[in-house]
Amino acid sequence: QVHLVESGGGLVQAGGSLRLSCAYSGRAFTGYNMGWFRQAPGKEREFVAAISWSGATTDYTDSVKGRFTISRDNAKNTVYLQMNSLKPEDTAVYYCAAVPSRGPLVTGTEGYNYWGQGTQVTVSS
Repeated sequence: QVHLVESGGGLVQAGGSLRLSCAYSGRAFTGYNMGWFRQAPGKEREFVAAISWSGATTDYTDSVKGRFTISRDNAKNTVYLQMNSLKPEDTAVYYCAAVPSRGPLVTGTEGYNYWGQGTQVTVSS
């Protein structure tokens, strides 16, 4: 069984930075592509970023390109989301997700099998 635990959320002013972490436990971490999603109040959960099992390939939604960076440390079974130049519209609960795949990255929620409990990110204006 796979277990994901996010951390690093909080309250930050617009223009500030946060780094989210997602600790993975379960089967071999390198067998999983990983993703970050977010859900704002009253909105559907949306794709933010994804990273391949090796870390060689990444993908981002357009609204965060150039501001967010996804990375992973396979020795620590952890995936990160570095968020810079934060905007109020980035306010949401951020979720880590995993899929047992070494194939192409996917951006839909239905493409992931395992989810963390989420961490709140609030950006004040």
